[in-house]
Amino acid sequence: MGRIHVALFTTLDLVAQAPGGPDEDPEGFPFGGWQVPLLDEAAGAQVDAAYQGVDALLLGRRTYEIFAGYWPKAEHSPFAALFNSIPKYVASRSEPDLTWEGSTHLGPDLPAAVREIRDRHQHVKVVGSLDLFQTLLREKLFDHLDLWVHPILLGTGKKVFADGAVPTNLTLLEPPAATPKGTVHLRYGLAEGTPGTGDMDELLRNGGPEQ
Repeated sequence: MGRIHVALFTTLDLVAQAPGGPDEDPEGFPFGGWQVPLLDEAAGAQVDAAYQGVDALLLGRRTYEIFAGYWPKAEHSPFAALFNSIPKYVASRSEPDLTWEGSTHLGPDLPAAVREIRDRHQHVKVVGSLDLFQTLLREKLFDHLDLWVHPILLGTGKKVFADGAVPTNLTLLEPPAATPKGTVHLRYGLAEGTPGTGDMDELLRNGGPEQ
């Protein structure tokens, strides 16, 4: 069985809407393209590494339309050859126009379709697609979560973890890595169970946190 890897770019207040440009998702959002001034060579290398071994894309409709309008013509980018050659799976309640070669519209039972994709591929990458990610989070249908947290606050916009996110445990897979411009790359894996609780007074009476 393969793995579902989610890659998201977010601000410090967890806004993940339209990081790459003003036309990505402009409705009610004045900060489209907020990520661009914060990119540097170190962040680029981290993103490159995160795409090693990818053999399928799983995208929401809006992200698919952005990608389909850009990557088939982006001969200058090393990602173009990868994205144009691998299967693209699209989650959408409507019937999207799948003009990008290798694209498949998933059926109404999204959790079942994602499980089938995970059985078919080794490394499935989810990019952006915030509505899709909420479904994957509720169903716990992802294995890895890459978050690039950027040192800005926007105060408005669609969030990584929207209302209704289910209690979920995550495991940090490697130490956080910061770039010269202050972006921090966090790599998490889905862990079993749900978050626990405790009593700080009792913890201190017992000698404090375990070493």
